[in-house]
Amino acid sequence: MSRHQAVRNLDYKVALDEYDGYSEEEDELSPEDRAAMTQGTIDVRAILGPASSKVTTAQIEEALWHYYYDIEKTVAYLVSKFVAPSPPAVKQQKASSSSNVDEYGSPVASKGMSPPSNSYYFRDMPWGNIPKHRETVFIPPTMPQGGLLGGSGAPPKMSKLQMLAAARKKKAEEKNAKENVEQTQAKMSELSVDEKPVSKENIPLSGGFSKRLKTSETTAAGRMPLADSERSRHEPADRTPLKVTEPSKPSVEPEEKPVVEKAPPSGFALTLFGPANAAKPTLREVFTLPNAGLSPSILEAFAKPSPDDVVLAAQAKVETAGKKVAPGPKKKGAASTDAITSEVKALKIEDPLPKSRNLNVLSEFEQSNKKKTASFVVVGHVDAGKSTMMGRLLLDLKVVDQRTVEKLRQEADKIGKSSFALAWVLDQRVEERARGVTIDIATNRFETANTAFTILDAPGHRDFIPNMIAGASQADFAILVIDSATGAFESGLKGQTREHALLIRSMGVARIIVAVNKLDTVNWAQDRFDEIKHQISGFLTGTGFQLKNVAFVPVSGLNGDNLVNKSTDPAAAWYTGPTLVEELENSEPIARALSKPFRLTIADLFRSQQSPVTISGRIDAGSVQVGDAVLVQPSGEKAYVKSLMVNEEPADWAVAGHSVTIHLSGIDPVHVRLGDIVCDPSKPIQCLDTFKIKALAFDFIWPTPLDVHRGRLHAPGKIQSLDALLDKVTGAVTKKKPQIVKPGSVARLTVKLDKKEPLEAGMRIILRMNGETLAAGLLE
Repeated sequence: MSRHQAVRNLDYKVALDEYDGYSEEEDELSPEDRAAMTQGTIDVRAILGPASSKVTTAQIEEALWHYYYDIEKTVAYLVSKFVAPSPPAVKQQKASSSSNVDEYGSPVASKGMSPPSNSYYFRDMPWGNIPKHRETVFIPPTMPQGGLLGGSGAPPKMSKLQMLAAARKKKAEEKNAKENVEQTQAKMSELSVDEKPVSKENIPLSGGFSKRLKTSETTAAGRMPLADSERSRHEPADRTPLKVTEPSKPSVEPEEKPVVEKAPPSGFALTLFGPANAAKPTLREVFTLPNAGLSPSILEAFAKPSPDDVVLAAQAKVETAGKKVAPGPKKKGAASTDAITSEVKALKIEDPLPKSRNLNVLSEFEQSNKKKTASFVVVGHVDAGKSTMMGRLLLDLKVVDQRTVEKLRQEADKIGKSSFALAWVLDQRVEERARGVTIDIATNRFETANTAFTILDAPGHRDFIPNMIAGASQADFAILVIDSATGAFESGLKGQTREHALLIRSMGVARIIVAVNKLDTVNWAQDRFDEIKHQISGFLTGTGFQLKNVAFVPVSGLNGDNLVNKSTDPAAAWYTGPTLVEELENSEPIARALSKPFRLTIADLFRSQQSPVTISGRIDAGSVQVGDAVLVQPSGEKAYVKSLMVNEEPADWAVAGHSVTIHLSGIDPVHVRLGDIVCDPSKPIQCLDTFKIKALAFDFIWPTPLDVHRGRLHAPGKIQSLDALLDKVTGAVTKKKPQIVKPGSVARLTVKLDKKEPLEAGMRIILRMNGETLAAGLLE
């Protein structure tokens, strides 16, 4: 949708309602604030007395509002601000006049004034006025270690070739040193200071080249030739060469170097490094090895093999001995490496185990006055209105408030699905809301006068049948939702309505309530209701339901007719039967296996604040209490019940039929998955990969790969063999080893799984292949 269309479709009323800005009404005081303001003004004026004439009423009210009607703070503020304000501080005049400041604001030295200091120019720098105790002290870095730890301090051993090469090198160095000494002595003996005639090279030239001198023996002897100006001061005018007598020691005039005056340091340098005469830190010019000054005892300790070397050598020795020597009887007192290794592996830090109260759960359950619990699954064809009907039911029962529904309706309006607001009460996943269909089991709870119900809203789309099977496996009875709109009922009967009815009966659900939904779209036509009731009754009877366990209720899920309250529409006056909630009250849950060993199928697995491993589901059999040890199959890992919740309320125990949330301890999350069974460690459930099943065929069956479903469990496998065909009534064998099983027949099958799964006799199994249900039955 383009931006222009979005602006055109913008609901300004909703936008203004969501705006949280200030309005004119918010500026007015409430009656309580106005009374407090009036009383506060009177009290303030009474305290101020005659000085109250200096303060206006508006100023008093503003101060009262600012200090939340605090009389003392208000009076103090008014006195300091208006009654007796403090005189303004007089600014100090600048010491220097404008004539002594340049155009950039820097002082200029005038007559009789000393020039400003160098630090003055950096007076506004953040690093210029640092106190002495906060100045940085530069610490020279530590020198790197000059040697390797371990070993002895002796030089490394040398081979014979290395020793021979070192000897030759030393001999050559000695020979070269001796030759250099002899050459130096020979050159020194040739040196003399006898008189020599002045060569032409030392005669100064005339003209422009008079100052260019050539190198002579004097230069070679270490003297620089003199220029004309210098020579005239030492030589006579006739330029006769001087006779030099041999002195006792030749005097060499030192070369005069020009003296360069150092410039005074800048203000920046003085600020950073201080004056030139400051003491400079002494630097280490000699690099000493850190290990050289160690005591002999320490050096001797590092000369020995390290502990790691000792351990590695011992391990290598054990491995070598194990390969060569055959295992024999161990000597008494000898340490066993394998035993130590196993003990080290067994060491681990565990949380303290929860303490069990050792309650008699069955007697506690019988003595408790709690409401009976029941769970029902809502099934039906896609778009039959299952989630909307359950959302309306929760709204009418005050489980969900109207404000939440209005908020969901506004969110649904933004994506053009305003009619899905009630469905979003249960469909809370982003993908479900975007697609407009239920994907996974949505759960919620409500209570009536006698029963606490758990809703299991199952998806209706055929792609999510495995999730529907998981929900039906936890239900005591079911609500089958039928879309009564013209054409919708007929298409649903050919689609998921039929498959869902077969699956819930195969999962052991005997009680079913048929909710004929959307009758308001056909003006509550009784003929349409009777037609649907007639066809569905015949279909359910053929599926295996008894008519006494089947009930029909005409409802409108969107408007809430006949859900909790009777319909007020005159067109629906012909129905005088019970409402949907009343039918639920009349439904009795299935018998609980309280005395059997504890069994719970994990329907959900998540991490909570109380435990990293938290599971939820319905207890299939037995009982459990806080502190009990449980076994998770098929991993075979043991865990402990840290705490548990029944119907989202903390409890000390739970029995079969309760929907519980259990926080486990003492087990790693990798050993727990959806579909696993938590059982009693003393009576664990077996893990099988091959089993026999007595199944009702929904389609043609032959040995083929397929998927096995048991609650949340979804395991690949195959039909290994067709053992026999059975009679539907007596269960007797009618034919052995059939080649194929036709739809509607009952057969005994042998199923092989790819890996072992927790299974036991009496469990209900669903066989599916390529998105179609092939058969369902009981494990033998």
